[in-house]
Amino acid sequence: MSAEQVRTIPILDLEPEIDELRPEIMAAIGRVLDRTDFIMGEDVHLFEQEVAAYLGVKHAIGVNSGTDALVIALRALGIGPGDEVITTPFTFFATAESISMVGAKPVFVDIDPATLNLNPELIEAAITPATRALMPVHLYGNPVDMTRIMEIAHKHGLKVVEDCAQSFGARWQGQQTGTMGDFGAYSFFPSKNLGAYGDGGLLATNDDALADTARMLRVHGSRKKYHNETVGYNSRLDTLQAAILRVKLPHIEKWNAHRRKVARQYNEGLKGLVGIVTPELTDGHAFHQYTIRVQNGRRDELQQKLAEQGIGTMVYYPIPQDELPIYKGQYPTYEHSRLAAKEALSLPIGHVIPMGTVEAVIRALKAMLKT
Repeated sequence: MSAEQVRTIPILDLEPEIDELRPEIMAAIGRVLDRTDFIMGEDVHLFEQEVAAYLGVKHAIGVNSGTDALVIALRALGIGPGDEVITTPFTFFATAESISMVGAKPVFVDIDPATLNLNPELIEAAITPATRALMPVHLYGNPVDMTRIMEIAHKHGLKVVEDCAQSFGARWQGQQTGTMGDFGAYSFFPSKNLGAYGDGGLLATNDDALADTARMLRVHGSRKKYHNETVGYNSRLDTLQAAILRVKLPHIEKWNAHRRKVARQYNEGLKGLVGIVTPELTDGHAFHQYTIRVQNGRRDELQQKLAEQGIGTMVYYPIPQDELPIYKGQYPTYEHSRLAAKEALSLPIGHVIPMGTVEAVIRALKAMLKT
């Protein structure tokens, strides 16, 4: 790849995917336009059936966003004021926000520095009489140790909501993330492994009663129109987005396999670089992000140097949830989470990123780290 090409590498490029699928996507959109069933239309119901079959669950419930999926899951489980939900400090705000939105209290436990996921071995020390649920996050597409999570949940009678916003298609010991807890909550934000072209989300569950409650909550708390039973939400997956997701769903295994191939290429190319820690290549990792750790206080400097060459990177996440203004001062310091926020740097990845582009990023990083 030429020097000129190296100057135009975004963190994520959706154009090749759109170009490849454009005829199918436009046809799918056209069918929705012809039917004019824009709200809870045919494609929503078909997508729910197809994604439930892919995940291996009884129920898939389309909602407006991944955040709504978390909120509705908590509401369906009866979690509210006075309750505590244990989760990770190192993830996007929607996780803790959803807990606060239902009136419960987020309780954080630190991460495992090897995985950047919530450390299951710290959970039991954080359990109190008010603890009602665990909300593990499969960060960057890397599954949490769900065997241990479910052991703890069963031992203490806790509910489990898996935050799968970044892990669609990831697996823990062969089982899809989002299918082991009481609920799995997914996001279809455009940058996700399975992304819509707007907002969208999904709940997955094997519990008939929970599924019924979630479906009620997504339409203003009503099972029957104009017979509202509780305060709910206007949170329906858009029919146009469902039609697009139906086109993309059959490609997800191929796309995730390519992401793993990219991750292997990065790991091989960055091997031995001083001050760079690469992620572990576990079998079930979906690599929503390929995130390295840049040690010795050089992360921001390295990000700036890459930006000067037109190589896009992102810091997910620069401020742990417990240190955000809304929660600051209410929690102790979580050492590993705080350090990860200073070191984590996500490199360009995607399900159609050319391997030549990956090599260009590797070369640029090697050159910079020699100086």
